Amino acid sequence: MRDVAARAQVSAMTVSRVLKDDERVSTATRAKVLAAVEELGYRRNEVARNLRLGRPSGMIGLVVTNLANPFYSRLALGAEQVAEEHGLRLVLGNTAEQVQRERELVEDLVSRRVDGMIVVPAGASQRHLAPDVLGPTPVVLAGRPPAGIEADTVLVDDFGGAHAATATLIADGHRSIGFVGNPPALFTGAERFRGYWAAHEEAGLTPREEWISRGAYDIPGAEAAAHRLLDRTDAPTALFCTNNRITLGAYRAVRGLRSGTALAAFDDFEMADLLDVPVTVVAYDADEVGRRAARLLLDRIDETPTAPQQPPRRTVVPTHIVHHTGA
Repeated sequence: MRDVAARAQVSAMTVSRVLKDDERVSTATRAKVLAAVEELGYRRNEVARNLRLGRPSGMIGLVVTNLANPFYSRLALGAEQVAEEHGLRLVLGNTAEQVQRERELVEDLVSRRVDGMIVVPAGASQRHLAPDVLGPTPVVLAGRPPAGIEADTVLVDDFGGAHAATATLIADGHRSIGFVGNPPALFTGAERFRGYWAAHEEAGLTPREEWISRGAYDIPGAEAAAHRLLDRTDAPTALFCTNNRITLGAYRAVRGLRSGTALAAFDDFEMADLLDVPVTVVAYDADEVGRRAARLLLDRIDETPTAPQQPPRRTVVPTHIVHHTGA
């Protein structure tokens, strides 16, 4: 600001008044200052300014586990939409499912004085997000429920969606349905397995253990798992997959073996209708997960220190079934 003042031959206070649109500055002086700002490429440091004035940073953090998964990019877009409507900026970090990386990102965001955070937790406990550890920065969880803390949470109907997809396969005549999913330690994988199993029980069926694989994280791992399930004489006639990337891996195995196995998938994905096998998809609005999380967070940010706080809230985004008959 002093450099701008020297270039325009005015005081630093005058520069400050121009940048604040103070009406007491003359038109000629304003023009000189703005010309100097343009020539020098001056940009006001909003973070430093807000810290000095004791104001919020105007930023909220979003910590996700896997940016390669389209679900998280859609979640981020939904959260950003709500943030921008309220004049806020979104700062994004990826943990790659590593708890230590999550802790580091959270600590970094707090040090940058974000107004609040949305976190998709990577581990089985979120004690490091508790107010007595983290301080007053509000936190909302998305995709997975809190463990070890109380917090506002946005979930997807994992159990209901998996149950409906598996029940659809059973109604289509399949009696041997394999399962390719995440490790059981992941909440989403566990809930979707529970829905898969419950649909079988209601139909009087029991899935065979050799048709179940619960360890895939990515497309190559899912392809290998599905290949093991399908490359056998008593292979299942259909597979239920717990997310879009696992579905793509399973599809590669189906295509490679030319087995014609039907697929049911949690998470819709682009070009699912172009696959040459029928796919039953559990669809939902991933953007809405981000929007709801951001709204809950803004509610917490707006709470006054003296007013009694609301109890933790939980909201569940519904799912529906989409049928892709195959190209």
